[in-house]
Amino acid sequence: MEKAKDFTNPQYYENRELSWLKFNNRVLNEARDKSIPLLERLKFVSITSSNLDEFFMVRVASLKDMVHAGYKKKDIAGLNAAEQLKEINTATRHLVEQQYSTYNRSLVPLMNGQGIYIVDAFEDLTDEQSRYVDNYFEENVYPVLTPMAVDASRPFPLIRNKTLNLMALLANKKEKKTKKEKSVYEYATVQVPSVLPRLIPIPSRQEGEKTFILLEQMIEKNISKLFLNYDVICAYPYRIMRNADLSIDEDEAEDLLKEIQKQLKMRQWGEVIRLEVEDKMDKRLLRFLTEEFHIASEHDIYKINGPVDLTFLMKMYGLEGYDHLRYSPYSPQRVPQIVPGENIFETIKRGDILLHHPYQTFDPVVDFIRQAAKDPNVLAIKQTLYRVSGNSPIIASLAQAAENGKQVSVLVELKARFDEENNIVWAKMLEKAGCHVIYGLVGLKTHSKIALVVRREDDGIRRYVHLGTGNYNDSTAKLYTDCGLFTCSEAIGEDATAVFNMLSGYSEPLSWNRLAVAPIWLRSKFLRLLKRETKNARAGKTARIIAKMNSLCDAGIIAALYEASAAGVQIDLIVRGICCLKVGIPGVSENIRVRSIVGNFLEHSRIFYFYNDGMEEIYMGSADWMPRNLDRRVEILFPVEDERLKSSVKHILDVELADNTKADRKSVV
Repeated sequence: MEKAKDFTNPQYYENRELSWLKFNNRVLNEARDKSIPLLERLKFVSITSSNLDEFFMVRVASLKDMVHAGYKKKDIAGLNAAEQLKEINTATRHLVEQQYSTYNRSLVPLMNGQGIYIVDAFEDLTDEQSRYVDNYFEENVYPVLTPMAVDASRPFPLIRNKTLNLMALLANKKEKKTKKEKSVYEYATVQVPSVLPRLIPIPSRQEGEKTFILLEQMIEKNISKLFLNYDVICAYPYRIMRNADLSIDEDEAEDLLKEIQKQLKMRQWGEVIRLEVEDKMDKRLLRFLTEEFHIASEHDIYKINGPVDLTFLMKMYGLEGYDHLRYSPYSPQRVPQIVPGENIFETIKRGDILLHHPYQTFDPVVDFIRQAAKDPNVLAIKQTLYRVSGNSPIIASLAQAAENGKQVSVLVELKARFDEENNIVWAKMLEKAGCHVIYGLVGLKTHSKIALVVRREDDGIRRYVHLGTGNYNDSTAKLYTDCGLFTCSEAIGEDATAVFNMLSGYSEPLSWNRLAVAPIWLRSKFLRLLKRETKNARAGKTARIIAKMNSLCDAGIIAALYEASAAGVQIDLIVRGICCLKVGIPGVSENIRVRSIVGNFLEHSRIFYFYNDGMEEIYMGSADWMPRNLDRRVEILFPVEDERLKSSVKHILDVELADNTKADRKSVV
């Protein structure tokens, strides 16, 4: 009898962090793709920089915390925290090298060819440009700057997270005159003010060209004006990344709102986990910074061949007069079943409606809440909010609904990473308008996307529900590929009520009609669906799984996929980001194919298809196959039951599986 395979073998898994770095490499590949318009390519370089910042502040910071705590436990790929950091260092340096090589050797020459110039060194300025830069500095920059000397009476200041700064080496002019011996050098730092634009237009050499100088270069050119009693020997830019992973003991936090506000301030002063400097930085300055920031390892120092922090390139993306170097703006289509201006509740009553953003407009979701706020027959609105836009029409409608006397309950997830401050503002505003604001469950993030409208009608109370795979954010809905469902199904309406009762009180339903909710019920639901296909394959029946998500790193789910593959289930996975599953392992994953699609829109929808012996089942939801989604968040999985809509969802999957342009297939092990 053949020995049963151990599907938990670490050799069958890829490390989560290294897989994420491969994803960011795929994003960078968009910047390297010559078929993509130039400004779009610059945008992708900016995105890789922004992604990497967050990766360091959260993931690398977390691993460093583990090392400091002496935590030796290994991940699913068999690596402990110290080993992961070593591998990450190698992979990250390669990524940064590729990033700057792409920028310097490919994108800068292409920009120059289009008459767009970013001054490489202030020594390259013409006399006219030099005068302009000096005048601009005197009038706009100099009054904002705070030069900070470092000496016995003035210790090195606290440098804020992610800020760009200049470090200067100084020599006292008076000492040089009175002493023959070698001068004693002094140090000073200047923050490059984030309140001013980093990319500053200056006069061009020829008409029709556009020339820019970076703010730090403008300051460096004029830095002697900040230290009149000193000779500035040299000055170089630097930037630090701090540990920004919030650590909140919710059991001890009497007021979660105040605790998060306090922790947000602490985020600015966490441990330095990365120091970026210009690669030509004077050794004395680098040594000084290394000591001041208590950097123990050279692995935490990145010497940059180009401008430090390439996120400024997103500003280049919006450059006026260069529409030919961008994709034409995409205009979302109208949802066929929904006529603008019509009563949306009457429309939903005629049948379930599938939404596919950004190909279809997000307006019906906004109208759903807007009409509910004004409709005299609407009694209550309940909604979860994770991330919303800066001037959200949904927030405005919820506030108006409360002012109109409706029962409005809103769960605002304060712990949505890097959106905490924004969400605190909205929460306070909604409370002032009379909404019942819930701040989530202790120990869990509420990541589900659900809105419930309770309406009085001639035949009694009816519940209308919107369920989605993406946030209630009208801005990102134009950029992220997501799906949603409108329904007035009685079964889903009952489940929706149970969800909000669970979130606002202590009511936990014994069973669900149609929805599956994490953290209690969702994992077991997925495992049952996977095992059913495995059982069918072993019985000689056709068995098929298609799953689309952002990330796949849950060991239990991956082991179940391996078992299904070994039984003969044909599995196609569309995973945009992290994927810890390895394909092509004999007897383990030979029947699994994985692809990642990275393109102009961010693939964000989660869709799960199970053949079920011909009785096909399709689900969508807010959860990826990650431990955090299945075990530590409130997530919702919902079925697509209408046959017409099922065909539409299958078409979405078929198109993505047929993609031979943007899809990157995971290579066989």
